[in-house]
Amino acid sequence: MSEPKRLHPIAVLLNIIKSIKELVIPFLLVVVIPGKNEGIPGWIQPLVIAIIILFIIGNAFLQWLRFTYRLEEGEFRIESGVFVRKKRYIKYDRIHSIDISEGIVQRIFSLVKLNIETAGGSQADAVLSAIRKSDADRINAFISEEKNANNPFDKDKNEVADNAKSSSVFKQTLPQLFVMAATSGAVGVFLSGAIAFISQFDEMIPFERIFKDYEDFIEMGTIILTLFALVALLVVYVLATLSMVIKYASFTVIKTDEEIVISRGLLEKRQLTIPIHKIQGIRIMENLIRKPLGLATVYIEYAGGSMEDKESLSIMLFPLIRKKHLHEKILEILPVYETTTEMTPIPKRALSRYVFHKFLYLIPIIGALVWFFRPWGYLSLLLVPLAIFWAYMQYRDAGWNIEGDLLILSSRFFSKQTLIMQRSRIQSITYKKSWFQNRKELATISASVKSGITSRVGMVADVEEKDCQIIKSWYLPKKAVDSQ
Repeated sequence: MSEPKRLHPIAVLLNIIKSIKELVIPFLLVVVIPGKNEGIPGWIQPLVIAIIILFIIGNAFLQWLRFTYRLEEGEFRIESGVFVRKKRYIKYDRIHSIDISEGIVQRIFSLVKLNIETAGGSQADAVLSAIRKSDADRINAFISEEKNANNPFDKDKNEVADNAKSSSVFKQTLPQLFVMAATSGAVGVFLSGAIAFISQFDEMIPFERIFKDYEDFIEMGTIILTLFALVALLVVYVLATLSMVIKYASFTVIKTDEEIVISRGLLEKRQLTIPIHKIQGIRIMENLIRKPLGLATVYIEYAGGSMEDKESLSIMLFPLIRKKHLHEKILEILPVYETTTEMTPIPKRALSRYVFHKFLYLIPIIGALVWFFRPWGYLSLLLVPLAIFWAYMQYRDAGWNIEGDLLILSSRFFSKQTLIMQRSRIQSITYKKSWFQNRKELATISASVKSGITSRVGMVADVEEKDCQIIKSWYLPKKAVDSQ
């Protein structure tokens, strides 16, 4: 595979779409909005639009024409650039992840997108936006063979792996996906994104005239307005739920001896290949709705990913799973992380500190609301029982445990997080205590593992001080401990 190859010609269309996405807001601000000014001749705006469109199409074609890739002399080589020629050489032994995905355009033409990533990269080192599935499989197999040939240890592992069969160990059903989407909290993200998008067009949409026309309608009373707001929220909730179902449809986890392959998606198919030796830990998340139902979402903390691909920085292993089945599935996929997740709770005397911290922030807020919005500001006193309940939830869910070579830290902000880490994967453990904690013989313990291009930190506040010493003693033979 030493001959330089180009991407499929449909990459020109993908380049055009990418350019339009990047330029849509500047295009509207520079072309559409100024076009309303009376001093500009009418023919200027169509001319500017035509020039921009021609530039986008021409640039997209030249990007495709000047982009080539090849496999040669132990390297994946890419040459690109319209005016400035760029050459990138990636050694096979530096490649740790090859991901294959199918967007809507790729699926129409039976193509795939291939991403090649190396350790510690902030973005994908190589992106082939449109190639045939057979070519992607050939590249993947060729690079794997070359890596194994150059590494005798990997070669021995590969011979064993050839005799092993991959097996599907988890598949999310459609009803489970609807429950996952309905309880995910995605409506907040969806709503904020819609508001941000609409706000970009506030100069073009005549909001003042619209609201003026409906002033009489609004004056009919708050009941109709409230019903309208509820219907709008319901529509947003349904759309957010459907978008999650479409994104994670056909979610399947397949395990081999050396890799975990995660595939999902209805409109855009995505396949992530995760080397098991790159997994740094497991994170179990339980939000306020799922925890009472005995449900959880499980993520992999993975030493890979790129800033351009946000999903690769937080990889979902189980979108929704019953906690009573969690032990069995983790044992099947990642037996080194087998644990009962039973926790050692923090002492009862820590509860007052959790409550105190909430009131420390809440009292100024209540005071300001009462002062400036009297008498309605007194309704803010309802936040007091909510704050106490929140503090109790955080206290109840805080804990730690050590099982063999595993450290488990559990805490809650809004959602409960349980982080399971191997001792050999932990980057650092931090142990600190304030003057107030010292009076009650309490301390805060935290541990971090590599996750994406940064770190994932598990922290438990107000742990028994002697328990922190136990965790330090367990960890010290392997690493140094930062003590503050």
